[in-house]
Amino acid sequence: MMANAIEQLKTGLTVGYAGLGFRSGTTGSVRQQAHDGDTLHLRPIGNLGVRFLGVDAPEISFTLPRNRRFIGLSNPLWEQFLSNPFDPSLPPFRPALSPGLIAYLKERTGPGAALNHHQHASAAEDALEEEVFKDISTLRQTDETFQFLLSFAHEVMDRYGRLLAFVNRFQPSATKPKRRPTTYNERLLKAGWITPYFIWPNINPFRRQDSPMKAVIPPGKAPEIVKKEKTLSDARKWVRSARKKKVGPFDARNPLRLLPFEIRFLSQRRPPDRWVIDLSKKSDALIQPQNYYTIPNFEDRLFIPAEFVPLFVEAGWKRQV
Repeated sequence: MMANAIEQLKTGLTVGYAGLGFRSGTTGSVRQQAHDGDTLHLRPIGNLGVRFLGVDAPEISFTLPRNRRFIGLSNPLWEQFLSNPFDPSLPPFRPALSPGLIAYLKERTGPGAALNHHQHASAAEDALEEEVFKDISTLRQTDETFQFLLSFAHEVMDRYGRLLAFVNRFQPSATKPKRRPTTYNERLLKAGWITPYFIWPNINPFRRQDSPMKAVIPPGKAPEIVKKEKTLSDARKWVRSARKKKVGPFDARNPLRLLPFEIRFLSQRRPPDRWVIDLSKKSDALIQPQNYYTIPNFEDRLFIPAEFVPLFVEAGWKRQV
């Protein structure tokens, strides 16, 4: 059996593995599972990776430059790399990083950056495991019987073959045996273990629209829309609360130095490519991807994938020069 039902090959191609689907608890026949001439009912063979939407957790492990193997952030190789990720001996960034972004990142890299990230990643991982353990206990289930409920948005899968979802325990009744809690995405963000990563149109209220065109924010209306949307408004309040309490990424003694997506693009030698809207301002500006840091608060950043930027420009937004 394959370890992953969907995976990305070294060539960059994403592939999947599946068998004939189940029927009445057993594997169905070809005739039973062929719906018509272009549709089969299949079951995945192997594990399914699921990436939480709307949030970003510190990386437990990731690939280093020139190495496709995942290596833990506690490894000395990461300490060496993050002590100076701009060393001339490393592969160049393509395209090049802007001087402003380099200066910003140099303040956050350096000795201890890898250990700092590892410590925050371990805490977030422990917190997620604890939430799942609590749900299994609450529902009086076992590892074998416990089920997750996945709620999808505009993007269902990322480039690595992972499903993109809001994840919760599967509980048919909203109130029994206890009131259904918020998703793991929201629970960990509220507790201050992870950071927000709002990518349009995968979060409310935009994910509820039936097309990206209808989900485009009118210029100057971002603060107004965010204020009216409870889930997004609550998420931003939770981040501000964590900052005020100095917990999680804002820990006064050990604040998170590098955001997870910064670890990733530094390692991959590819600058960020999503444009950004400042949710705190009545603006019509689409901020350049490499200028994301000019929006100081994480919760005020709404990232816009490059392929959707023309929709925003057509609606009246202006690209930052």
